[in-house]
Amino acid sequence: MRVLVWLLRGIVFFGLFAFALNNQQTVVVHWFFGIDWSAPLVIVVLIAFAVGTVLGVLAMLPAWWRLRRRSAATSPTPAAPVMPERAAAAGPPSGFDAPPPRELL
Repeated sequence: MRVLVWLLRGIVFFGLFAFALNNQQTVVVHWFFGIDWSAPLVIVVLIAFAVGTVLGVLAMLPAWWRLRRRSAATSPTPAAPVMPERAAAAGPPSGFDAPPPRELL
């Protein structure tokens, strides 16, 4: 399985490397107010990908924090309430192994 993962990584790396070699032409990015910026196409694509990734992560942060707070608030999940008369009749839960008592030295 590890060989397949490394093979896939190699294919992705060489694909991106070939993309970078084939797109070395200089492009001009026109900003507002007449500002122009010239750079190789692969750099422009890389920067656009990085900016999009950062904006996506920043957009998800409030939801992640909300879920993390909600998870931390309900972390110690209480057991389902059991009727006292049923608890005595049922005995210990299945798979319950009480640790042996410790001996005092």
